[in-house]
Amino acid sequence: MPIPAAPPDDQDEEREVAAFMADSATYPRCASRIDVIETHAARVFLAGDDVYKVKKRVRLPFLDFSTLEARRGAIARELEINQPHAPGIYLGVVPVVRGADGRLALDGEGKVVDWAVHMRRFSQEALLARVAEKGPLSDALAKALAGLAARYHGESAVAEAADGARVIEPVVRQLIAALGGAQGLIDPKVAQAFAERLAQTFSQVTPLLHERGRTGCVRRCHGDLHLGNIVLIDGGPVPFDALEFSERLGTIDVLYDLAFLLMDLDHRGDRHAANVVLNAYVSAAPVGGEIEGLACLPLFLSCRAGVRAVVAIERMAQTEGATREEQRANVVSHADLARSYLEPPPGALVAIGGLSGTGKSTLAAQLAAGLGPAPGALHVRSDVERKHLFGVGETERLPPEGYQAEVSERVYAQLLDKARRALAANHAAIVDAVFAKPAERAAIEAVARELGRPFVGLWLTAPRETLMARVGARRGDASDADRAVVAQQLGYDTGAVSWSRVEASGSPAQCLEAAEAALRAAGISLAARARPRR
Repeated sequence: MPIPAAPPDDQDEEREVAAFMADSATYPRCASRIDVIETHAARVFLAGDDVYKVKKRVRLPFLDFSTLEARRGAIARELEINQPHAPGIYLGVVPVVRGADGRLALDGEGKVVDWAVHMRRFSQEALLARVAEKGPLSDALAKALAGLAARYHGESAVAEAADGARVIEPVVRQLIAALGGAQGLIDPKVAQAFAERLAQTFSQVTPLLHERGRTGCVRRCHGDLHLGNIVLIDGGPVPFDALEFSERLGTIDVLYDLAFLLMDLDHRGDRHAANVVLNAYVSAAPVGGEIEGLACLPLFLSCRAGVRAVVAIERMAQTEGATREEQRANVVSHADLARSYLEPPPGALVAIGGLSGTGKSTLAAQLAAGLGPAPGALHVRSDVERKHLFGVGETERLPPEGYQAEVSERVYAQLLDKARRALAANHAAIVDAVFAKPAERAAIEAVARELGRPFVGLWLTAPRETLMARVGARRGDASDADRAVVAQQLGYDTGAVSWSRVEASGSPAQCLEAAEAALRAAGISLAARARPRR
């Protein structure tokens, strides 16, 4: 997409400002050269420990920075929406002025000719996009990302009386038009099929989108929450560069905001991390309606991937050589991903039972990413639900009364409820609990029957000494089971167990292989791309 030029006088002044900001003499504390990063709408000047960002004097279909007042407003808004979440990065706004002698100065006396947001520099190697290039994200980092998103959305302003369908509808229309016109990059028949499926999916979830708007799920979000806009500061993820130039584009469904992060991880081949993020976010429940909202994920993920494909098409027109070919590959890969999201596998219910120490939660977490629609199944864990019931942290130990029979009944009721809601949203679920009682196993099977979904029960077994050793070695886990609990469980009368037995005394990889074989035998397929790259 061509970028309209500024008027001649503005062009001269813009070049003058750019040269001034790129001159190391502008920054007395900076002895090194100034690095410059350009985007379609901004120039970023890296001066030692400081960063200054100015807007280009452009007018595009979705933004207008052609006037000084517009740039001042955009810079002020950028600071306003980013500083609360990244106070260590965003420091303030400074003017670029022309003094009485006609020379430019930064934050001095004179006539203001431009504005810059002042930031603290961070290492480019700390960008999550760079971290992800080195391999899959750890589960701890994925959970931290979920916490970041949950806090952001929980603190975001609600768009009162918003219509969730109207918010996303322009994106759907634009994707249909843009990808349909990508001649030479996408087969016309494939593009037509995608357009029809996208419109159909949007129509199917429109009532839910309306409802989510009415119940506060549409908020002033980050708007551009992908790995390139998150950086590790002091070991924790920090979001920056939130979408500041359009309140309309930044006011979206919170799950559409999260979908950018999930899609980015998935596109990079780390669906396991995407699944961990999704599950931790749903467990945090920052705004409500997260499980029901899973029905919207195929649409949201497809739109995010589709938008990335369209952006790559536009960049192809501005580049050549190897960079152009790189963008061509981006178009194809993101378009393929966008189509795949609209053809999700059916949601199934998998229950994993067995005594404490058999590795139920470890196996469930390994299987989740490959089961059902992207980025994998909702993982519901009895140990975590029990802690939620008492309002304590996952690793905080409960007193004995937390394990009374009536409490356990409430926990199992919650497991059934969450699984039922996930399946009703056309998603998949994995539930892990001891399931020692025949009635508990029958109840979870009944949930799948009620909703007409496939069901597989896996029963993990391991020798006494293995169970004792595992629970004795646990640290920082949601389970409170110890050797005494295992000894008690070994005396349970579990009755006849009809679920597929999985030997769990070996390594986690061996247990996973056996479980996957049991799922395949039951007709449940797993996504190949979802296998964690550990």
